[in-house]
This record gives sequence, C-alpha cells and structure tokens, in this order.
Amino acid sequence: MSSLPRQFDHSGLQILAEQECLDLLSSVPLGRLVFTRGGLPVIRLVNFVVDDRTLLFATADGDKYRAAERGDVVAFEVDDVDLERHLGWTVTAAGHLSVIDPDEAALILAAVPVRPWAPNRDRHLIRLAIEVLEGRRLVAWGERPRPEADAG
Repeated sequence: MSSLPRQFDHSGLQILAEQECLDLLSSVPLGRLVFTRGGLPVIRLVNFVVDDRTLLFATADGDKYRAAERGDVVAFEVDDVDLERHLGWTVTAAGHLSVIDPDEAALILAAVPVRPWAPNRDRHLIRLAIEVLEGRRLVAWGERPRPEADAG
C-alpha cells in the first residue's frame, strides 16, 4: 500500500486531505464559530460534535441561533498548536447553518452527547452542513519542503 505524496502550499504548510481534516475535527471538543452580526465578523467558542460532514452544537436564543434561523454562511475553525516545538495544525469548515427541528433534535440528543459551551436552560440544536473543508499542518523543519533557489 503506497501513500500519496504530501502536498504543501506556497508558505510550506502541508495541505491536509479531507478525511484527515474530518478526523482532526473529531479529535477536539471545542471550536470557533465565525459569523456576522451587523455586517461585522464575530467569533464564538462552541462545544460541538462531528456527524459525517455535519457539525452539531447546542445554543440558547441569541446571535448564533438567529444566524442559524437565517441560514447564514459561516466558518468554523479548530486547531492544535505546540508552541515549544513550533508544530501544529488547523482545520476550517464553511457552510450554511440551520436550526434542527425539535423532534429531530430530541432523537439526535438521545444518541449524541451535544453540550452547550455555556450553561443554558433553553437550548436549540444547530447544524452546520460542511460545504468547504480544508486544513493545514506545520510539520517539523526536516519534513518541510526546501525553497526553490532563486534563478537569477
């Protein structure tokens, strides 16, 4: 079995395959939801669960809920960084938010442990359908591509 050669972007970061991005998304419980409020970007931490190409999280009435009611396009980011060794990865997902119907939410919540970031009495289950998924990894110095010598 041969593995595909690693691909790197213009800055020397390894480009992650989709399945690795999904695996890394599933490996952390907390991410950053990026959406707009009044035309400006807002970032909120959320606990989430990955279900195939969907992210699920719970929220109370508020900005995130209203963004889901509108079906806003949002971004979602997770990462892990080792500052001492200068290694790490980041995964970004983008897609439309939606509010999950209460009956479907009850079925999902019975099977999947979705907890809100903040203690909320009234909570709604929100779905982010992943439409774009990409990731990058900062690998060890010896594994990074060497810059091309300047011709000239």
